[in-house]
Amino acid sequence: MPRRRDLLNYDVLIPVIRKLAIEAGAKIMEIYNSDDFDVKVKSDDSPVTAADEAADAIISAGLRAAFPDVMLVTEEQAESHAAKGDTFLIVDPLDGTKEFIHRRGDFTVNIAYVENGVPQRGVVYAPAKERMFFTQADGQSVEEVGAFDLETVGETRAINVANSDNSALMVVASKSHRDQATDDYINKYNVKDSKSAGSSLKFCLVATGEADIYPRVGRTMEWDTAAGHAVLLGAGGQVVRFDDHTPLTYGKEDFANPFFIAYAPDVALKSA
Repeated sequence: MPRRRDLLNYDVLIPVIRKLAIEAGAKIMEIYNSDDFDVKVKSDDSPVTAADEAADAIISAGLRAAFPDVMLVTEEQAESHAAKGDTFLIVDPLDGTKEFIHRRGDFTVNIAYVENGVPQRGVVYAPAKERMFFTQADGQSVEEVGAFDLETVGETRAINVANSDNSALMVVASKSHRDQATDDYINKYNVKDSKSAGSSLKFCLVATGEADIYPRVGRTMEWDTAAGHAVLLGAGGQVVRFDDHTPLTYGKEDFANPFFIAYAPDVALKSA
């Protein structure tokens, strides 16, 4: 397959995905702060709201206009899940729908660009928490603080994973998917403390050094993880398969992920 770098210049890509994330986030918050919103159930029993659909419409239209030749995979458009390739844009317009429905702020907008199976660039925006993380064109991940102006990037700070102390690790795990298998694996480590977070924010907490390791023993899809994975890679972290510790790759059958571990490289990984 030909390399697509000639199609996607990162200097062009990053402002586009940042702007679309902010626009989608504003729409999500408009619905979040309304008195009521409908919750529907998809064929896989997962919930979907007007916010998921409105954010998806904004992001998809923007990406198709800017990058019409690049494959686009988005959670809310089932027909896109039949696409095949290892280089594509991938979107979860509202990750953490359950957090959204219960009016807990841990939901995110996720847009990523995968090249040759690796999430190279991405943005994770948590509008209710007013936190935004993205990879710059040069590959370094940053957290932006400020007004989140559509056209002008505010103050940013480079983020980097922790220099982990294996005798006192900070673990982050899922807020709504914590189970015995996860706890059994976490118990293999010397844990100082653990925290829970929703959605792709868990990757970002490892990327900023607020946590050392995030094990996921449960079902996820590539659109759930790609943007957070990109942010973590750009902060010096890694994401590997749970079973054999090889890198987690993208463009898999049905875009389904195996169990995985996201971590700072100083962590001495334990076997499954």
